[in-house]
Amino acid sequence: MFDITSFRFLRSAWFWCAVATCWIPTAAHAIPVFARQYGISCATCHDAFPRLNAFGESFVRMNYRLPNWKEASTIDTGDDRLVLPKIPPLAIRAQAYVQDRQAEDIDPATGPTGNNSKLDFQAPYLIKLLSSAPLSDHMTYYFYGIFAEKGANRETLIEDAWFRHDDIFDTKIGVTLGQFQISDLMFRRETRLPFQDFMVYRTAGITYDRGVLFDRDFGPVAAALGLVNGNGITDNFNIDSPGYRRPDSLFDNDRNKTVFGRIGTSLGPVTGGLFALAGKQKSITGTGTGTAGTGTRVTNKRAFGLDLLGDWNGNVHWYAQGLWNRWDGFRDEDPTRNYHWFGGFAGVDYVHDDRWTYSLLYNYAKADDFKNTGTVFEGIKMNTLTLAGSYYFMRNVKGVIEGNVDFLSKDSGPPYVGHQSKENYLLLGFDAAF
Repeated sequence: MFDITSFRFLRSAWFWCAVATCWIPTAAHAIPVFARQYGISCATCHDAFPRLNAFGESFVRMNYRLPNWKEASTIDTGDDRLVLPKIPPLAIRAQAYVQDRQAEDIDPATGPTGNNSKLDFQAPYLIKLLSSAPLSDHMTYYFYGIFAEKGANRETLIEDAWFRHDDIFDTKIGVTLGQFQISDLMFRRETRLPFQDFMVYRTAGITYDRGVLFDRDFGPVAAALGLVNGNGITDNFNIDSPGYRRPDSLFDNDRNKTVFGRIGTSLGPVTGGLFALAGKQKSITGTGTGTAGTGTRVTNKRAFGLDLLGDWNGNVHWYAQGLWNRWDGFRDEDPTRNYHWFGGFAGVDYVHDDRWTYSLLYNYAKADDFKNTGTVFEGIKMNTLTLAGSYYFMRNVKGVIEGNVDFLSKDSGPPYVGHQSKENYLLLGFDAAF
């Protein structure tokens, strides 16, 4: 969350970003809504769904529309100031898996809970309702709601949900307002081919948040600058008056904001980017016992990232991400100590043909500064390799087989906050969008 110290950090970081430069992918992803709107195949935008091809990336940069969007996807209302889609712009994505894994449920204070199913039927794993459509010559909306995720069948969660204007006040600056993933500036988690996640984005807390994002191209260089609440997308707080509750809510509980940005370009066959973030976060207290509560102090949070990607022979796509993190005075038990940790991932996607794809994903994180602190942040450390393969029954329906190897040794003994369980798994299932 933003203050003057954060500004000095970002001013320095942006100077070095400008020296290096990099290309910036727009946040979000194509969905079957667009295939229905324009009467085109999913293969137009995806070389293997959900992975976007070059045309798909261009479609996103055109604010989710083709040049003939009015004629192809809207009805003639006789009113130039009214744009309505011909069909309800809705799509569904569903996933179901069977997983054989070693991981178990471990309580940080008391240890293993006994929840340790080796063979787990994870169906449905996820069901999403997605929607997007142009609202004017420059405005687009996008959202998706999750109706079932990881067995939580009695709750609905809206994740991506935003409005975007691609040329605000004729400045060629695009602005996005709503909920989005900060990490989408680098690599979009929603369009990855493996089931395994890009874990450093989750542990660094740079996924979903509420805020505003500005972006603009400067010739071969593209830049983005954003401001978010810094507390995720699940919290809200009542606005109360003595004896009376106001019919409204706060989405944030302090005045600090998180500021972040990315700048970049393509250098020959390689595309790369520099990312910087500065903000605030609450301290933690009660550490050393296997549990941790939220402290009262507001502490500095910094992150600096480097991302690279490239193609070989048109069907081999590689990518890599490094993220350096600094959390100042994070623990109330040792408020003068600053904690540094690093995480990243590297992957390769091989699109063999229109039926088969194969992927390798390596996740790594090292957080030795948290060692022996008795906090759950000891568990940030990671060292895994994932091999995934997909067979496409149809353009939008695939079977998945994936294996994950965990190279770390198990920790032992209380507090149960480190790498207490191996994360080897074998997964089989289906993924469909329609």
